Amino acid sequence: MSLSIRNQFSGTVLSVTPGEVMATVKVRLDGGQEITAAITLEAVTELGIEEGSAVRTLIKSTEVALATGAVDGVSIRNRIPGTVTEVTTGGAMAGVKVAVAGGELTAAITKDAVTDLGLAAGAEVTALIKSTEIALAAV
Repeated sequence: MSLSIRNQFSGTVLSVTPGEVMATVKVRLDGGQEITAAITLEAVTELGIEEGSAVRTLIKSTEVALATGAVDGVSIRNRIPGTVTEVTTGGAMAGVKVAVAGGELTAAITKDAVTDLGLAAGAEVTALIKSTEIALAAV
């Protein structure tokens, strides 16, 4: 199956913490980063996700925020450091490609944000992704 979601990373489930309706799933990506996905408990069961499971993380580029400095005082747990490799701007939006351990991450952000942050190839950034915006696929 081909998907339009640009950001797809393979990983291994480290833990599953079930709740009433949702579960948090910690995944070690093949690049070494740890991320957390919040998915329904029903999806955990249907996909057979458990510790040691191979999964693919799926993150829409519109759900990736970028920071150029220290990130403190926010609830976003998924913080992936990287280096900007390319910035493509259009009318109001921009696509920013970021080299991260194990691959490349794309963020779709406003053109104004690119300007305000001074984003260009070589800039060090941290990608921020809410756990509720990460989908998992069983491999």
